[in-house]
Amino acid sequence: MARKKQKVYTDEHAAAGLDVKLPEIECWPNQFNTGKYWIEITTPEFTSVCPRTGLPDHGTVTIRYVPAKDCLELKALKMYMLAYRNIGIFQENVVNRVLNDCVKACQPHEMTVTGEFTPRGGVYSTITASYTRKGR
Repeated sequence: MARKKQKVYTDEHAAAGLDVKLPEIECWPNQFNTGKYWIEITTPEFTSVCPRTGLPDHGTVTIRYVPAKDCLELKALKMYMLAYRNIGIFQENVVNRVLNDCVKACQPHEMTVTGEFTPRGGVYSTITASYTRKGR
């Protein structure tokens, strides 16, 4: 009789960290709303926690965007990114949540968020999520 393999990762693990309240991402008015320049912000010391193992995840998160009416305010963004430090959340969810929260905050023309995470057990991961405003 075959034994049913116990599921290691649960639905709760998969959704962990997606609804945690984080600091507000503030913005400031863009003085050059031409849609023709890019802003790149890099957070080289990003940390969060694996929701299953509780082990820390480290990496670099880069936000690259074409601003529209507003630009992301760096101090507020820093506080937002630091808040992930003790949150149990998968790396893929980090990247997609950062994208969603930043798009909601500043409504850019385009935005790409890339997370390059340091290896654990010899495995590297890079996750990229993108947004393009409709009609662009």
